[in-house]
Amino acid sequence: MNKPVTNQGLEDLLAEAAYDRSHAAFARQVNAAGARDHGLILRYDGASVYWWLRGRRPEQPGPELIATVLSARLHRQVNVAELGFAGRDGERDGLLFPATVPEAVETASALWRRFGRRGRPATVAPFVTAAAIETGWRWHFDPPDSSIARAAGRRVTGMDVEMLRGCFDQFLELDRRHGGGHARTFLADFLTRDVAPLLRGSYTDPVGRDLFAVAAELTGMAGFMSYDISEQGAAQRAFIQALRLSKASGDRTYGAHILANLATQAVFLDLPGEAVRLARAAIDGAGRRPVASVSARLLSSQATAHAVAGDLQAFRTAIGKAEHALNRADETGPSWAGYFSPAHLAGSAMRSLLDLGRPEEALTFREQVMDLAPGNARTRALHTALTATAYARAGHVDAAAHLALEALALAQRIRSERVQARITLLASTLAPHRPVPEVAAFLEQAVGP
Repeated sequence: MNKPVTNQGLEDLLAEAAYDRSHAAFARQVNAAGARDHGLILRYDGASVYWWLRGRRPEQPGPELIATVLSARLHRQVNVAELGFAGRDGERDGLLFPATVPEAVETASALWRRFGRRGRPATVAPFVTAAAIETGWRWHFDPPDSSIARAAGRRVTGMDVEMLRGCFDQFLELDRRHGGGHARTFLADFLTRDVAPLLRGSYTDPVGRDLFAVAAELTGMAGFMSYDISEQGAAQRAFIQALRLSKASGDRTYGAHILANLATQAVFLDLPGEAVRLARAAIDGAGRRPVASVSARLLSSQATAHAVAGDLQAFRTAIGKAEHALNRADETGPSWAGYFSPAHLAGSAMRSLLDLGRPEEALTFREQVMDLAPGNARTRALHTALTATAYARAGHVDAAAHLALEALALAQRIRSERVQARITLLASTLAPHRPVPEVAAFLEQAVGP
């Protein structure tokens, strides 16, 4: 006895395309599209279509191929979101690199909505190691979007884009001062209410590319906020969608920055192989001559990746190149790269040298890491805890204890799991020295008696 159809969306599209009575012919068209567009040998048949209609989702690029075949048959754009598969593979929502610009808009919009829901449903999404590497490959090798002009909905102008950039600056200030846990829900609501309608509006190709660029930056910020509060699966999905939006904008340097963020996330999760590959992909993807500030930021990510992989020589080479690039930096770089200062590079070097077991050398950066602008409250807390850890591992317990109390005071004003992780690491490093009064005072406040 046949099972009932559960995917009404796909059934309706097949009927509209006159494939409702020729499932095998439809499957052959999907196979042909896979061979033509991706060089794949697929063996879908009528039974495959039967199960798609009953809740089974084909592996990628199956949904993309189905949408391609239906689009050609119906002479209109059919998006993956219309196929009825959404929500049936919840773990992968936002995890795939959308094939087309309309799919990118719908996938990002769905992710923003989930981020904005109270109760934090996005936190259940797991981090998927292979997804970041696949995304980097797709970003690098998928063909560029020839035009993203759109002629439906309200007219979007350059003034709308400038408004979004002003809001980006405000959210960035909130994140740096208070941590990712403070403003991500507000940012997600803004993306849903203000940015998504603009992406679905009407715009020329130049305005559209500027619009997608700022949407990518805002989505990347949502990813970094998620990373900061240790929602790693949510962060990964936001970074992937930011990467797709940046590809639509044509801004390769920001896409490279997002790949570097994925590399940094891999470092945090102690995935050295993935970190090294992603950092290399970021540098390769930025082109031959990125501006100095961008180059420094990407090379810094590569240095930390090599350090967590235990490669001292590769770390020294990358950090030296990053220092040289930062010395050449001026005011000509993109605004999003302006945050990366000598103090940030010194923090990367110090953390890397600790990973490499060289705390005394790490302490040579102790003054540079604290040379921060007043608004960088989270980075100041991170660097204070990091410096205290370096002192502790080098055997300078009194100096470590003094800075530990300072780091704890800073951490209490910031909603950041990264900062809390640094405090926890510092506490475990200082735990053998509890008899020292200042260490005992720190440990009592940090972990209890």
